[in-house]
Amino acid sequence: MSGRAQLMWDDAVTGYDFGNSHPMDPVRLALTMGLVRAYGLDSVVDVVAAKPAGDSTLRLVHREDYVAAVRAASADPKAADQNYGLGTMDDPAFAGMHEVSALIAGQSVAAAEAVWRGSTAHAVNFAGGLHHAMPGGASGFCIYNDPALAIARLLELGAERVAYIDVDVHHGDGVQAAFWEDPRVLTVSLHEHPRTLFPQTGWPEETGAGAGEGAAVNVALPAGTGDAGWLRAFHAVVPELLADFRPQVLVTQHGADTHFEDPLAHLAVSLDAQRSVMESCHELAHEYVEGGRWVALGGGGYAVVDVVPRSWTHLVGIAAHAPVDPESVIPASWRDEVYARTRQLGPGRMTDGRTPSWQPWESGYDPADRLDQAVLATRRAAFPLRGLLA
Repeated sequence: MSGRAQLMWDDAVTGYDFGNSHPMDPVRLALTMGLVRAYGLDSVVDVVAAKPAGDSTLRLVHREDYVAAVRAASADPKAADQNYGLGTMDDPAFAGMHEVSALIAGQSVAAAEAVWRGSTAHAVNFAGGLHHAMPGGASGFCIYNDPALAIARLLELGAERVAYIDVDVHHGDGVQAAFWEDPRVLTVSLHEHPRTLFPQTGWPEETGAGAGEGAAVNVALPAGTGDAGWLRAFHAVVPELLADFRPQVLVTQHGADTHFEDPLAHLAVSLDAQRSVMESCHELAHEYVEGGRWVALGGGGYAVVDVVPRSWTHLVGIAAHAPVDPESVIPASWRDEVYARTRQLGPGRMTDGRTPSWQPWESGYDPADRLDQAVLATRRAAFPLRGLLA
């Protein structure tokens, strides 16, 4: 394995732009890369710009008629076919939509190829993580499902066990759907409860079907869950599953929209807890995955100045074995960039000032506690299907 992580980046990914009033503002990507550079992380990783995913790659997950519909909407946004989820409020059509969506997907696919072939142990594409897109339709700000495409490419290359861990505030429904009957892919999603948040899926009882029964695991967290509960749930579910599954590659999705400042959801997680989970994913990759193969992706996140750039810069630093000190003062050059681009004042430090902690599941659970009820529901639904104790 190479000693340096790969950071997948092409400035053109900032063209993934649904318009000025849309919450997925591509400035979050530009500001993240700016902060990565401000901390000098671009000098300790290999920055790689991959080619867009071609049609044969896109068809590993997406139907041919859907790819054709995206191409048509890309060429003429006014002709977008809403039967494919295009031209809607969530997924407005825009010129060049196919090209930039394929470019983002290409970065995640290339990241997967690099870790599988041993060019690097860790690869990051924070522009990726677009986990809602379905085989035949756009959904939830996502046109092509780059996590699913990266996993499908790994399977095509010969991988027999791929684990996907999704900690975005929204259920990783598109990835789950792509591998619903495939026992080679373990999908684990921790998300806000579907009663209170899009896409209204991700119930504990969703465990896969056919040969893939038990290969989907969902933790539906109560609205308002903060650091202690979020971390307790992660550690009560994820390490045990990975220890049993022993994946050949770990793919993780790190949507930053679990944060208490995010305007589109209702969890109350801090930047410091997000960083803690990133560190845990890194450690789990080295503990349970041969060669530490780890593909880390971005995802949602709509506090585009205060949260997203800091969160994903931490992700890059952790993957590069060069973690950013949470107490460090953010370089003034980046804060100047923030003001120039947004007319907002950027955050001053790489921390929310929290010290995350949690009670391990093994210490016992409270049957009256809503968080513990959620974890227990997941363990009872999914763990016995994998031969594990609930």
